Amino acid sequence: MIPESFIQELLNRVDIVDVIDRSVPLKKAGANYSACCPFHNEKSPSFTVSPTKQFYHCFGCGAHGSAIGFVMEYQGLSFVEAINELAKQVGMIVPQETRERDGDVPQKKAVPGMVEAMQQAVLYYRGELKKSQRAIEYLKGRGLSGQIAARFQMGYAPSGWQNLQEVFGDYQDDVLKSIGLVIENEQGRRYDRFRDRVMFPIHDQKGQVIGFGGRVLGTEGNDDGPKYLNSPETPLFQKGQELYGLFLARRAIRDAGRVLVVEGYMDVVALAQYGIEYAVAALGTATTPVHITKLMRQTDEIVFCFDGDAAGRKAAWRAAMNALPALTDGLRLSFLFLPAEHDPDSYVREYGKEAFEAAMQSALPLSQYLIQHLSEDNGLQSQEDKVRFLNEAEPILAQIQAPRLALLLRKRVAELAGLSDEEMRSMIRLPEVQRPRRSQPRQTRSTLSLQRRFVLMVLMQPALVSQDDLAWVLHEGEEDALVKHALEAAIAYPGAKPAGLLLQLQNRVDARLMRELEREIHLLDEQVDYSLEFEGARKQLRDMYADRQGKTLLARMQEKKISDMTEQEKALLKAMVGATKNRS
Repeated sequence: MIPESFIQELLNRVDIVDVIDRSVPLKKAGANYSACCPFHNEKSPSFTVSPTKQFYHCFGCGAHGSAIGFVMEYQGLSFVEAINELAKQVGMIVPQETRERDGDVPQKKAVPGMVEAMQQAVLYYRGELKKSQRAIEYLKGRGLSGQIAARFQMGYAPSGWQNLQEVFGDYQDDVLKSIGLVIENEQGRRYDRFRDRVMFPIHDQKGQVIGFGGRVLGTEGNDDGPKYLNSPETPLFQKGQELYGLFLARRAIRDAGRVLVVEGYMDVVALAQYGIEYAVAALGTATTPVHITKLMRQTDEIVFCFDGDAAGRKAAWRAAMNALPALTDGLRLSFLFLPAEHDPDSYVREYGKEAFEAAMQSALPLSQYLIQHLSEDNGLQSQEDKVRFLNEAEPILAQIQAPRLALLLRKRVAELAGLSDEEMRSMIRLPEVQRPRRSQPRQTRSTLSLQRRFVLMVLMQPALVSQDDLAWVLHEGEEDALVKHALEAAIAYPGAKPAGLLLQLQNRVDARLMRELEREIHLLDEQVDYSLEFEGARKQLRDMYADRQGKTLLARMQEKKISDMTEQEKALLKAMVGATKNRS
């Protein structure tokens, strides 16, 4: 672990403008700098960098973050690698934290934390792959080289029930069970989850291994379970939020201007072997809106590729339905169906990269796919056919919030049903979709809560905060908690830039609230001195908390009988009642 104090010092030393300008040429635009966003394709610049806040933000795709975040996203580095890269640029040495306490004898098999345990498992499985001629021959038979296996950190879990006992000193440690490496039966006996399988490590956006996928060596499942086996849901791994291969594919996705979503690990690896390095796979589940949002950060063109059989078509429709809430007008989403006898792995091996990419050019756009699917078993000849068509289209149209796409699809549905747009609107009662307007700083400020506005000023000028401020903060809601965490961060790092303080809040604040806060701070005018407004907001907030606390206390005291109150409580009750009457 890298000390937080070092990370803050690093963020104060580096200049985000210099860091980004090395990769993306920036132009001065008032107090900030601008460029076309490196994370999605655009013709006019919507990517801005603030030297005061040390923060970047794209109004097009929503990408934002500190210098560390940019290096991670743009160069495809892990969090630790990004820290080391930036430290090298400014001549800082990353401290190496020792894990042994005085007098301790280093234990080679000591079970570390969750991420560290996963990494130990990766090293073990990779070592076992080198020993297993059977596993090596299997991968060679699938057309995979040693280089591609190494790139994806592939490994092999040998047959046997408790092989991981050789790796971890305490096989009974709760960490191994909580991250899904071992299973405990009803009798309390433990055994390895993955046995006799080729192992595919699953990485998060920082490049850390958070789970595994295991595939049997044969064509069907073995006695130990199905053909493919994933890690279970754990504190590290939620399959509905992660995509296999995304960490390694990010640069290739940006270079190609698109991402290819396939169904399996082997598809991703096989495509990479043949030079299609921008493929990712959902992890044993249908594509979710979270997946779509993650991919939109990388590109504005997503191609889904499915087998041409019934199962593949069913999976494609599920993916389309799950993508609807996340659609935007800038996103191009299309569907490629391979011949029934092929999957991406077999197709690219038989026909090669050029043929595969040529097939992608004929992928069906989402709007065309939706209409085709709704009408393929419906001749739209009778009135009843058209009623069924409208009934099936209604829940789909209701989920699409992308204004232009929604409008054009409604017109097409109305046309096929033989209705005017007005008739269709009155018939199926779809919600109105309005074109979203870009928020302006003045509008944003007027709708902010007092807590949120106060926190923004804390982030801009943390030196204004004192230790006494923590004494009057209440902890009754998420925005109250945000105030508390922001004050704690400012007290700990009074000289930090806004980007550094936001990094402090990242793991303490709800993700939705964090995104809103990052968007709001980017709209603030960095040329303003917030000290006077800060004092006024602090007084308002203290008065609000005192009033809220007083009313709560008054309600509690009023439940008591006068005879049960202490003299102090009686005096306080009298004063508070009088104050309440005066205000009213």
